[in-house]
Amino acid sequence: MKNIDYYFTPVSPFTYLGHDRFVAMAKKHGASITVKPVDFGKVFSVSGGLPLKQRAPQRQAYRMFELKRWRELLDARLNLQPKFFPVSGDLASKWILAALERSSGDGVKLAGAIMRAVWAEERDVSDAATLSAIATEQGLDAPALAARAATEDVGARYQALTQEAIDRQVFGAPTYIYRDEPFWGQDRLDFLERALAK
Repeated sequence: MKNIDYYFTPVSPFTYLGHDRFVAMAKKHGASITVKPVDFGKVFSVSGGLPLKQRAPQRQAYRMFELKRWRELLDARLNLQPKFFPVSGDLASKWILAALERSSGDGVKLAGAIMRAVWAEERDVSDAATLSAIATEQGLDAPALAARAATEDVGARYQALTQEAIDRQVFGAPTYIYRDEPFWGQDRLDFLERALAK
């Protein structure tokens, strides 16, 4: 059985731009997805990455060109400077982990909805009430997810996945790992598809 490990933060615009295409690609090739939201603040601290506001001005400027290009190419709904960004992705990630305990499909669906909330809908996904509304809109049991997301073991799972990402040399979001080969960035989905098709 083909399986792809999917490391991301739900507040990454590039993860958002690739999410639906990636999910469709996995389905096309009969591959399962192991959803792994992680704390990229900790990943960056050991991999040389920097939070957006700490990056050099020329890197920040080039990022905007890339987002505009991909928005146009994909005809995607994307606010280049959303009202609620940057925000922490920690709470949203824990909600996704809670949803994954119910089914992988629930986790994938909630992750996509959270990404859209940031990048297309001007919503604050660091806010519990907003996450509750998003989960409800997806037909999920929001009170149960909120309770589960607040538990120590879900928090421990989030930290364990973050360490796992570091150990596997993940340094940016999204990273897809298939048969121990990493593919960093939604702009590498073509290469991932070639690997899946072999």
